[in-house]
Amino acid sequence: MEHLVTVPDPSRVPATPDAPEPDTGEGGPEAVEAAEAVDEAAEAVENGESGESGSEDSKGAEGTEDAAQVSEAQAELLAQREERARIERRKAEKAGPLDSGAKLSGTAADLLAAVRAVESGEKSGTAFYDRPAPRRPAPQPAAPVRPQQQPESVAAPRAAAPETVEAVREVLTAGGAPEGLAPKVAALLGEGAAEALREDPWQLLAVSGVQPDHADGFARALLGAEAGPGDTRRTDALVAWFLERAALQGHTAMELPAVRAALAERAVPEPEEAVQHAVAEGVVLVFQEETPEEEAAEGEDAPEPAGDAGPAAPVLLGLDRYALAEESLADGLARLARTVAPAEWDGPELARACGTHGLVAHTGGEAARAEPVALVRAARERGLRAAVAVHGENGLGRLGPDAAAVTVAGLLSGAAGLDRDEDGALALDLLAVLDAPQLDVETAAMLVEALPDGCRLLLSGDPGVLGPAGAGRVFGDVLAAKVCPQVASRTPDPGPLGELVSGIGAGELAQVDAPGKELVIVPVRDAGEAVHRTVQLVADSVPRAIGVPAEQTQAITVGHGGSAGTRALNTALKQRLNPGPGRFGGFDPGDRVAHSPAPGRSRTGTVVSADSEGLHLDCEGEKVLVQKDRVDAEVRHGWALTAHQAAGMRWPAVVAVLPGDAAQGLSRAWVYTAFGRAERHLSVVHGVDQALPRAVAEGLTPPRTTRLRPLLESLLAVPDEE
Repeated sequence: MEHLVTVPDPSRVPATPDAPEPDTGEGGPEAVEAAEAVDEAAEAVENGESGESGSEDSKGAEGTEDAAQVSEAQAELLAQREERARIERRKAEKAGPLDSGAKLSGTAADLLAAVRAVESGEKSGTAFYDRPAPRRPAPQPAAPVRPQQQPESVAAPRAAAPETVEAVREVLTAGGAPEGLAPKVAALLGEGAAEALREDPWQLLAVSGVQPDHADGFARALLGAEAGPGDTRRTDALVAWFLERAALQGHTAMELPAVRAALAERAVPEPEEAVQHAVAEGVVLVFQEETPEEEAAEGEDAPEPAGDAGPAAPVLLGLDRYALAEESLADGLARLARTVAPAEWDGPELARACGTHGLVAHTGGEAARAEPVALVRAARERGLRAAVAVHGENGLGRLGPDAAAVTVAGLLSGAAGLDRDEDGALALDLLAVLDAPQLDVETAAMLVEALPDGCRLLLSGDPGVLGPAGAGRVFGDVLAAKVCPQVASRTPDPGPLGELVSGIGAGELAQVDAPGKELVIVPVRDAGEAVHRTVQLVADSVPRAIGVPAEQTQAITVGHGGSAGTRALNTALKQRLNPGPGRFGGFDPGDRVAHSPAPGRSRTGTVVSADSEGLHLDCEGEKVLVQKDRVDAEVRHGWALTAHQAAGMRWPAVVAVLPGDAAQGLSRAWVYTAFGRAERHLSVVHGVDQALPRAVAEGLTPPRTTRLRPLLESLLAVPDEE
């Protein structure tokens, strides 16, 4: 068994070098062929990576940032189609190109004047509306389904008619694009897709995996000299693409100067006018959040601000789906906070807080999960309708059968079997959501919308772990807004691993005593040795010395690509643990897999069999059928996962793999998440030298740009005592 070694002292580590900038080079028409396989970005979204993209697939993998993400709510998909149709009708009504806004009239002219006023500082972002920014509820949760169905699956676009697909294929061929994109384009654009694509070739950019240089080459092939860099069809598509790519990194909006700069990098001659046109056409929305003081002064003869007033809130651009989700979520959280009937609950601090408040935040590690479970149990004893919801099936297993917990996906789909009232809301008086850091803004909005007035909501989780794979940082924004009670658990995670992870959360990678070989450091020189040692640990050393079998040992690495990424590790581990020809789409019975039924949600399982219907899996004791046409998108081998995939799950033993080429992808949150997945034993395959303590001490994850915090502060601001 490998020996225990001392971890280097982070206090003597030099500063972290800057990460390299992603490649943004342009390409010709032939570059579009790369989209045929749908690049790495699409795979990353299907398997649950995004957010802090520097910690996955190493920042050089541009695909992880660039893929478009499909909403898992069918209602949201339909809303997007309706919005696209509305925009197309407005375009058809206009004659000629836009000349710096001179030809706009009506609402479009008002919008253009408002955005210019916001940019100049003359007015706030609310000038875009006659009243505060409109808020409408998030998409309604799906109707309850029977347990034998698969509620977790993403609501995929309806397949287009064969004649529509064939017409799109002809247009793609004429533009030099791969024919394999035809079904996706037809499903995305609907009836009349071929004509729409021929008139606006840059709509191809909305397809998952297509890059701007691909769409530019396609447009030049169809339009010739007409396809200029300043074409408003191109600039509108680029603005939307930038915001979709930002969403993959966890942002729900982008600051206006960042969008302008991104357009300039793509050779747009007039970035400012391009943004104004995108706003006027409804491609994006503009926001500038007001502080509670500014809102209180509206409509009053307020004095001019003092010269030393703080900087104004930045002007943000956002896509409709994320803007509406954040506003619906903020409204829903405020509704719960205001409609609860306060009651005196006996017990610990958490119980007292939940008795008197409709919204409570609870922070703590793995051991602290028992506190919300105990709260729900006590609430049931009081005669209240209470439930515990977790991120996935792995979390259910860790709580045990007595907790009577459900998954968030099962709660929303109806598979959990909870009753609903006459208004369609969940019949609950208290909902405790564990693993709350894994909630993205769209899922959280649907969850809160499903709760009735007067229901208490407890959001519980570890704020040190990686954020959700989807857009937003719901738990972090609720904590930062400070609009509800926050109860910090005093129950630490036990043992050497608990001590190690606790120190990492505080920015210190300390040496810990591990008399029972709870922690083992395995130095390696290169990626090849890292793969070899990982296989040795999973297959031999950990089962023999620790007593944890290979099927309960999880390898976690930085990204899918690279010489020691999940692909390389899974290939080597399959060859050792379950060799076979992969006759079922690359899989054999007995293969360990990661099933990602929806973006941002992964669960581990084992291949049972395959037939004409698809791949049969056993996921945490649940029988799952993955349709044949969804296997490539939803299933990959799972002996090795990324930290984003592993977030919210734990295993008896973990092998964290840190090859030398992974140094730039490390951050404190990544190390905290990866090391914290181990219950009994952690082996660290260490090839990054001083980059590990440096990442823990200094590697803070870049913040996500979101709007939820100011929205909550505005809605739930505590009035002054005066």
